[in-house]
Amino acid sequence: RAEMAKAVAQLIDNEVFRAFATYAAIVLLKMMLMSLITAYFRITRKAFVNPEDTASFGKGESAKKYLRTDPDVERARRGHLNDLENIVPFVGIGLLYALSGPELSTALLHFRIFAAARIFHTFAYLMPLPQPGRGLSWAVGYSVTFSMAYRVLKTAWLL
Repeated sequence: RAEMAKAVAQLIDNEVFRAFATYAAIVLLKMMLMSLITAYFRITRKAFVNPEDTASFGKGESAKKYLRTDPDVERARRGHLNDLENIVPFVGIGLLYALSGPELSTALLHFRIFAAARIFHTFAYLMPLPQPGRGLSWAVGYSVTFSMAYRVLKTAWLL
């Protein structure tokens, strides 16, 4: 236990790890916010996919009209799915990257660019902003994750 406590203390003292934890928390909270935005659009547009979700709007045939799709709900859902496809790999690869011993300034650059790209991507998706804004923000975030993965592989396998 003492060794484990020492390892955890060293990890918490690691500036790169603390930076990673901060930016990972930011993008994970942003991704969680997308769930709330989707729920908001479902409720305000009265567009549900499960019959039990329409119970407060009536019973039987009167409730069936709320079992439908809505463009705003679907746009928020697609943005959320895109977050899942990009933020989850960032968290896994970013953790390995943070533990691979990068320079703090380089790590901060990776983390900040990724977080900014994902936040911009959300605004571009929900507003919506014209392309190529959303596509470029996706590509920037994706490239950051690949850059970190390359560093991890280079460090681990001496590529």
